[in-house]
Amino acid sequence: MMTSWPKIILFGDSITQFSFGEGGWGAFIADKLQRKCDVVNRGLSGYNTSLAKLALPRLLPKSQIPQVSVLTLFMGANDAALEELYPQQYISVSSYVANMKAMIDYLQEGGLEASKIVLITPPPIYGEGWKKHCQTTYGVAQNRTNANTGLYAKACCTVAKDLGIEVLDIYTIMQQEPKWERYLLDGLHLSPDGNQFLGEQLWKMLEPKTRDMPMQLPDWKDVDPNNPEEALLK
Repeated sequence: MMTSWPKIILFGDSITQFSFGEGGWGAFIADKLQRKCDVVNRGLSGYNTSLAKLALPRLLPKSQIPQVSVLTLFMGANDAALEELYPQQYISVSSYVANMKAMIDYLQEGGLEASKIVLITPPPIYGEGWKKHCQTTYGVAQNRTNANTGLYAKACCTVAKDLGIEVLDIYTIMQQEPKWERYLLDGLHLSPDGNQFLGEQLWKMLEPKTRDMPMQLPDWKDVDPNNPEEALLK
């Protein structure tokens, strides 16, 4: 008898943590996979890859990795904070790469195949929007730029290529859209349109990986009302 459903793990920072909100991209993916698997949100707001690397074994012990069908690793937006303005989150590009590889090594040591991992680059920064948000919300100077975040997005793509892992380069494809700044709520986090855009792009990658997942438990019409135990307890 099945004791647990397959799992898709969404691991990342605030952009992942917030993804189960109304209209969020994580909720979009969970809706696509109703009754096929558990879509588990493991987003940690404010975390960079150094913190995430330490947290990963606690959130996903190696003994549980065999239950994972797909894991998305969506980090870099906090690492890309400017060192001189926000050192508490800043991580160098080289350390970002090392941390990403360390997390992937941990997952693969636990048995997760490269084909079951999807990297997502940090999204672009809309400078004017983030500058305003920093000033009005926190009273600080703009602490991220699109150009600097692009270095981390490029590094994420390089890690994926080096390790033979799929990557969703949301940094690039989002900026190919007209008026792409509409996808960002405050210049960094996703707006409703941005969540929809990311969800649709990610689903293109997840659908082939999940299309053969069976529906969990029999359809109610296939359960004999006079002997439901036959269908549900065997």
